[in-house]
Amino acid sequence: MRPDSTMINAFVPGAANLTEEEALLVRKRQALLGPAYRLFYEHPVLLVRGEGVWLYDAAGEAYLDVYNNVASVGHCHPHVVEATARQAATLATHTRYLHNGVLAYADKLLATFPAELGHVMFTCTGSEANDLALRMAFAKTGGTGVIVTETAYHGVTLAVSQFSPSLGPSVNLGPHVRTVPAPDPARGGDAGFAAAVEDAIEDLQRHGIKPAVLIVDTIFSSDGVLTGTGFLKGAVEAIHRAGGLFIADEVQPGFGRTGEAMWGFQRHGILPDMVSLGKPMGNGYPVAGLVLRPEVVAEFGAKARYFNTFGGNAVAAATAMAVLEVVQREGLQQNALIVGRAFHAGLEQLGQRHGCIGAVRSAGLFLGVEVVSDGAADAAKAARIVNGLREARVLISATGPRANVLKIRPPLVFSEEHVGIFLDRLDTVLTAL
Repeated sequence: MRPDSTMINAFVPGAANLTEEEALLVRKRQALLGPAYRLFYEHPVLLVRGEGVWLYDAAGEAYLDVYNNVASVGHCHPHVVEATARQAATLATHTRYLHNGVLAYADKLLATFPAELGHVMFTCTGSEANDLALRMAFAKTGGTGVIVTETAYHGVTLAVSQFSPSLGPSVNLGPHVRTVPAPDPARGGDAGFAAAVEDAIEDLQRHGIKPAVLIVDTIFSSDGVLTGTGFLKGAVEAIHRAGGLFIADEVQPGFGRTGEAMWGFQRHGILPDMVSLGKPMGNGYPVAGLVLRPEVVAEFGAKARYFNTFGGNAVAAATAMAVLEVVQREGLQQNALIVGRAFHAGLEQLGQRHGCIGAVRSAGLFLGVEVVSDGAADAAKAARIVNGLREARVLISATGPRANVLKIRPPLVFSEEHVGIFLDRLDTVLTAL
């Protein structure tokens, strides 16, 4: 079962849990947007505005957002909104003209990375960043083989969807793609991961495919939120020995979310060849990027040109600069560490009263909670909890290969007061179950 599949539905218009207005919107959505789009929750949420960690529906009811890393510094943060509006009212151009704002942001962003990662290329989405990374890797290595985890998600472009198995059975993985089991949290994520990557490399080579890339989301969010460390080093060394590159997908764990480090790969003590960035970079504005070693892009840049009409435009740079300023000025990485520890402790305490709560895994404000029955994964109960919380006006989701892990990922401005609200409402939902 793919992640989130128990929470996503086509929603038949006129369903009993929909108001007349909601049913009308669902019908219009289906008529205008077509059948491929999905909605969260059995009873979809109609939202009209956001502020901080709160989202509001048309009736003015407040929903605690414990899911969105898109609005990483909080919904409609005044500093970010003002920066976007000011630049949009002044100039909006792409990166083929000189512009101080783009360079200032690139300089400030690269300063948060190890010195070896000396270039940044801008895109609009994380999908585009991973697509560009793949082009770079193919050009640098001369290979085409890609290794990912079994439930990975890295984007929706044609090339990237071919190594995003969590998109579901309708997505055909490319013949150049090999999947490996994610590090098993039951074993603490041991050296078996490196051995699996080595096996995948050998299988690619056996089929005449030269390995080009190992790419992982460094918090393994689609694999169930795996927060252990120490198991990536051997895998990275293996892909390097095979002549390939390592890409750290930081779209979800980046920008201080893990608390321990600005970037998820830093928790593992490794140095990637490329780092892809996305959603939280612009707090909702479409800006993303690829940070990379200069030698990775050198050959590609000598033979090809890259530009993106909207990626890295002046408004995107101003918005992203404001987001990074908020992260640093408001100490949001440290906040993620402190509040995340309190969150973890509260969930474990709740687990002492409710047997369906299994292992709790966390790194800062990224938490995964196993939902079990008699020790076994229970996706149906996880879905009931997620939908129960929605009715209690708290928004989360579920993930993992068995769709039984509660995915908890609030904006970085989340406080211990908000943790208390979440735990109280979760306790009520679990008691009702």
